[in-house]
Amino acid sequence: MTVNGSRWSGDVPARQTLCDFLRDELELTGTHVGCEQGACGACTILGDGEAVRSCLMLAVQADGMELTTIEGMGEPGNLSTLQAAFLRHRAFQCGFCTPGFLASAAEILGSGRRYSRRELRDMLSGNVCRCTGYEPIVEAVFECQR
Repeated sequence: MTVNGSRWSGDVPARQTLCDFLRDELELTGTHVGCEQGACGACTILGDGEAVRSCLMLAVQADGMELTTIEGMGEPGNLSTLQAAFLRHRAFQCGFCTPGFLASAAEILGSGRRYSRRELRDMLSGNVCRCTGYEPIVEAVFECQR
């Protein structure tokens, strides 16, 4: 597999989740473990450009995939356009849900389509945030469509 642009090859336990693999083996702790049932979206990453719940996927299932975690989306001092929009709109408070929202939003923006705020709200509804009230998140993603 390729993770954030770097090839990785090796053996993983057959029942290890992709989320646990990323956090424990590759030390990419930006992928957060929330509900471990795929309901909260905290563990969402990009797998071949699509948002995937890494708590519901086994690491062995990622064989041959291109994975992007929050660590691969930008870096301090060089934020991605989407990360910069989240910062401008204060689209986070505690930050626990932010990596999952960024991955979900990146997939949405990758379609090249322009969506209304209502459509974006619906499309992002699979991610749970208990702090922001969602509006700043929707505004940040909406801005990035321009």
